Amino acid sequence: MAKIIAVANQKGGVGKTTTAVNLAAVLAGFQVPVLLVDADPQGNATSGVGIQRGSFRKSIYHSVVMGEPLADAVLQTETPFLSVLPANKDLAGAEVELVEIERREFRLSQALATIDEAYQFIIIDCPPSLGLLTLNALTAAKSLLVPIQCEYYALEGVTELFDTLARIRRLHNPGLTIEGLLLTMYDERTNLSSAVASDLRDFYGRQVFETVIPRNVRLAEAPSYGKPITLYDPHSKGADAYFQLGKEIMAHDTKGIGSGAGSTALG
Repeated sequence: MAKIIAVANQKGGVGKTTTAVNLAAVLAGFQVPVLLVDADPQGNATSGVGIQRGSFRKSIYHSVVMGEPLADAVLQTETPFLSVLPANKDLAGAEVELVEIERREFRLSQALATIDEAYQFIIIDCPPSLGLLTLNALTAAKSLLVPIQCEYYALEGVTELFDTLARIRRLHNPGLTIEGLLLTMYDERTNLSSAVASDLRDFYGRQVFETVIPRNVRLAEAPSYGKPITLYDPHSKGADAYFQLGKEIMAHDTKGIGSGAGSTALG
């Protein structure tokens, strides 16, 4: 059965899609089957692994909203062992359409249950909001990975996200844990980045990944070429950082846990 990790933060611009795409690619590099689920109507995770807009007929929309078999929409990427459940603009109306559907919070969970034996990891890229699509992802997931940009407002919204998680655990998914908080856009040349990292580690302790993702030009360029960093520049600092993150995730998976104190933070 796959380990399902939702990558979520309602703040935009924190490296969420970059993390989902590159973590999925790195895990696939360990030669285990990985599915990247694009749950964001912008479809950036889809294009980020080389699937061009308009090149596919079926998407996550057909599975979650229309109830069609999820396997019919899954596409193989150019990265060995990495598949993607694509998204496009059709998904933009899903928030409204799902409201009228019975057990609407469980639509993605039910769809993934039909194929999760085929994968070791399923990585879900969530939209930058706490709407029904993100709720579906968190209900389906076994753990949550939260990218947090190294800036003064880093903690803004994290408390709200954790409050939402506590409600989801209570109502829909009691087994949901914290995989970890991931520091992104870290600039070692500035005091700000190190100060934010120190504050987060003081506050959240072991829930913060040891790995930090640096500001890196090659990471920023890779999406415009439709490639994860492992294909675009595997020797870059960005690629090395995501490789280290992948090793941490694999270690969690081997132990059968997320980050140690996850359940405490969710109350």
